[in-house]
Amino acid sequence: MKILDRYILTTYLKTFTSVFIILMFIFVLQTIWLYISELAGKDLEVWIILKFLWFVSPRLVPLVLPLTILVTSLMVFGSFAEKYEFAAMKSTGISLQRAMRSVMVFIGLLAIIAFFFANNVIPYSEYKWQNLRRNIAQVSPSMAIVEGQFSSIGDNINIKVAEKSGDRGQFLRDVVIHKKTSSRPNENTTVIIATEGELASAEGSNTLSLILKDGNYYEDIALTNRSKERTNKPFAKSYFKEYTLNIDLTEFNSADIDKENNFNNHNMYKVNELIPEIDKISEEYSDNIKLFTETMNFRAGVSKPKDSLSRKKEKDTTYTAVLDAFDKAQGSKILETALDNTRGTIQTLEGKKKEYQNRTKVLNKHEIALHKKFVLGIACIILFFVGAPLGAIIRKGGMGLPMVVAIILFLTYHFIGIFTENSAEDGTMHPFWASWLSTFIMLPLGVWLTYRATTDQGVFDMDAFFQRFKFLKRKQKERIDQDEIPIILTQQEKALVLSRNNEQLKDIIKNYKQYNYSEDVRRAAIRELKNKGFSDEDILK
Repeated sequence: MKILDRYILTTYLKTFTSVFIILMFIFVLQTIWLYISELAGKDLEVWIILKFLWFVSPRLVPLVLPLTILVTSLMVFGSFAEKYEFAAMKSTGISLQRAMRSVMVFIGLLAIIAFFFANNVIPYSEYKWQNLRRNIAQVSPSMAIVEGQFSSIGDNINIKVAEKSGDRGQFLRDVVIHKKTSSRPNENTTVIIATEGELASAEGSNTLSLILKDGNYYEDIALTNRSKERTNKPFAKSYFKEYTLNIDLTEFNSADIDKENNFNNHNMYKVNELIPEIDKISEEYSDNIKLFTETMNFRAGVSKPKDSLSRKKEKDTTYTAVLDAFDKAQGSKILETALDNTRGTIQTLEGKKKEYQNRTKVLNKHEIALHKKFVLGIACIILFFVGAPLGAIIRKGGMGLPMVVAIILFLTYHFIGIFTENSAEDGTMHPFWASWLSTFIMLPLGVWLTYRATTDQGVFDMDAFFQRFKFLKRKQKERIDQDEIPIILTQQEKALVLSRNNEQLKDIIKNYKQYNYSEDVRRAAIRELKNKGFSDEDILK
């Protein structure tokens, strides 16, 4: 490696390392504030919190790495241009592309590493992080209760509270509890609603007492499977002034922080796992739609038409309406049955619509996760070719202007990615375009900036920009009003102009060089035609 390449690469690596550490620290702090409610007030050891941050850090790399490359490229190459180091290189015949060669090799290797990082490290850390979050939540049930949403305490109790208060969050307001039983583990058979509640337990006890006040207790009655009897007694209801619900905390008090739970989502798969998983979800989706269609057709009485030869010849009777074939009682029952079937079908369709929307969202998330593993590496390369030429053009290093420009460009890139991914999740946009659109937008920008920097042009050449408009305006109108310019003619040239007719004067204007006439003769011919009432457009015809 030559001295110049070593100097540029060393400078770039030093700045890259510093910027990466600073940005990662900032994003980790933001993560701490985001998940502070899951960590604070649970008497967690320091190593557990550090472990939590260690597992959450890899999922920040897809944000930090592209921003680091953009900021570093702007700072380093802007500093080189500001100190006229690029000018010195060009004076010795070294182009911008040649100066960038060592850094381009590093960015290429970094893009390959980024792909393997996104494919192997991030799924593993996501799995470990989700497990750690679940296990931390089980350390303290009072902290597991989140205001305004249902929270699981154990396997059989879901609780929702409007507000928590007290130094330990033990006082609850507007409590809603759903309980499951061992005989019916998949159903919430008991619902308890109370205006106030309090969490209380003796020191060292494995039982948590939830004291509820001023509420109602609802429980399903499942004494029989016959629908008529269940309709008569759908549930039992009772009112209470105070009710104590005891929760076994054995599982919480013996919670294992390192316990492996069975988690499964799109961020935990590698490429070779995502492809078959996408195929599996897609096939299940298609099969479910096909089965649902057959079921709805069967319920509606739609089946394959029978062979006409096997049908019995029926009496040819003509009715003005279908119900005319039945008496009023039968017609009334038929209408009621049809209405019930229609209402049931509409409810089923509405429920299936939501289910299919969720299935579509899950499928699209898996496809986006697949593409994003490749996007990270390509984005690193493209953002380098945006930042490095732009730094050479603006000729400003340091943490001032380059940082502002880099943040604006990155926020544009990042927000486009967020908007497109949200559109793809509900099916508005294809997952491929949602994943790659922001990168494709940055690609022509990088090519254009590289060309401008290579040809020693600025981002915007205002003089050339306005000159184009002046040229177009002159080209369109061809204004040739030059009366203010003095014309010097000999007597022979003056007689020549005055003796010619209009067509001959126009010929002189167009072909004066062929006749070896001077520019003054041409202007004199133009002035003569104008004196006769000809406009600029008429003269140029």
